[in-house]
Amino acid sequence: MLRLLCLLLLLLAVPALAQTADPYGQLAGDGYAEIEAGVSGLAASGDPRADAILAALSDGRLLVRPDKTLLIRQGGAVVDARTGAPAADSPDLRPVRANNRVRRAIEAARGQLDLASPDPAKRRAAADAVFKARDAAALPALDAALTRETNAGVRQALTEARAAVLLAGPGTADADRLAAIPAIQARGDGDAMGILRGLAADPNEAVRAAAGRGIAAIETRLAILGALQNVWYGISLGSVLLLAAIGLAITFGVMGVINMAHGEMVMLGAYTTYLVQELIRTQAPSLFGWSLAISIPCAFLVAGLVGVLIERFIIRFLYGRPLETLLATFGVSLALQQGVRTIFGPTNREVGAPAFMSGAFDLYGLSITWGRMWIIVFALAVFLGLLFVLRKTSFGLKTRAVTQNRRMAAAMGIRTPYVDALTFGLGSGIAGMAGVALSQIDNVSPNLGQGYIIDSFLVVVFGGVGNLWGTLVAALTLGVVNKLAEPYIGAVLAKIGLLIFIILFIQKRPRGLFALKGRAVES
Repeated sequence: MLRLLCLLLLLLAVPALAQTADPYGQLAGDGYAEIEAGVSGLAASGDPRADAILAALSDGRLLVRPDKTLLIRQGGAVVDARTGAPAADSPDLRPVRANNRVRRAIEAARGQLDLASPDPAKRRAAADAVFKARDAAALPALDAALTRETNAGVRQALTEARAAVLLAGPGTADADRLAAIPAIQARGDGDAMGILRGLAADPNEAVRAAAGRGIAAIETRLAILGALQNVWYGISLGSVLLLAAIGLAITFGVMGVINMAHGEMVMLGAYTTYLVQELIRTQAPSLFGWSLAISIPCAFLVAGLVGVLIERFIIRFLYGRPLETLLATFGVSLALQQGVRTIFGPTNREVGAPAFMSGAFDLYGLSITWGRMWIIVFALAVFLGLLFVLRKTSFGLKTRAVTQNRRMAAAMGIRTPYVDALTFGLGSGIAGMAGVALSQIDNVSPNLGQGYIIDSFLVVVFGGVGNLWGTLVAALTLGVVNKLAEPYIGAVLAKIGLLIFIILFIQKRPRGLFALKGRAVES
């Protein structure tokens, strides 16, 4: 009799257990834990409608009837969750509830489903989602995905995700944990470091030792990447310094004029970019992607014309009087700042970035922003263009002649005042082009140029007055050294240290790294 009763109870329990194991039934349950289990079960079931059901649950469109039937609302209609067939709408439908744990389970489950996507980018994103979730329920899906994966990058991401799941699981065998550590170590980022540090209290000594070796390797890799990232930042800063200083290298080298208004030429270029963009926004919005390309010649012409006017009406009367020239150009600087402040106001002006300069990409662990990369390319293009003008044109030949020996050039029939004016205009125009680039990384305001004038003089003096190659080397050197020193002594002390170094260096080499050669360079 007792055996018969037990058999009867067992027969009665089987349907209940089957109902409990049914993910649809679990999703229709009342408790969050039951719904979470239903999410995981649905993802592991291989049901072709699983992604649509999980998406509906995530969006609050998954509904349940009092009889536990699941429905999905699509627009103004409802369909059966199991079959996708149209169903009758009724007022007694209620949404399936979801808390934070359920939402995390949904994200992990949809990641598992994307592991079988034909799109490699989706599979990679799904593997990254599983890596972060570390849900043990995803292990069968990961194993299945690894057996069919042919893309090397996605396969590596799947291997890392599987290793993370194994190390997070409390019941994983020690051999499997030891085999998973190298895959996490190869990832080499902060997430991998966190996983390995979580093994510091592992009861197995071999696991702890392997995790320690992995942590040391990742720390070394991150230190190297940090240094390389600072070098990249230094090259980026150096390109900005090169743009700001290259025009000054020409004017200072040819005429020996300490132009304190050079920074305002940069500022005029930035405001020209702002005006061009405003005109394009109102008159031809479709050309916004070309706004910077259009701004470059406009900024060159505006700043160059202002430079020629300054040389013709002020500086040409002060040659041979460096102190008066410095004071006069400082006054011009203040006048230009106030003029721009009167016209545009003291507040910053917005200059937009075209689509091709937005965002960033990863290069072997280095974060490279498109904007900075294009500025470096632009700086090198300006540098090479200026080299071509000075080396391959008649104007460049006359400029180099005046630079090396002004009196002899005048005796040979070169109109040195004409060369002075055009050279000053060329240097100012290049500063205006620098303003176009700086408008993408700095605030466009009347004080824009003041942040670069001192650094520009440092670059020119350190590299060698009038020497373009010296300006390039000096700009990149100062930029890289500054960024490498900042993490250790801070930005202010790094700049002070560079200033002290340049002062000491000039004591030994007054003409800089690459001094111009000529019989009368001083004249």
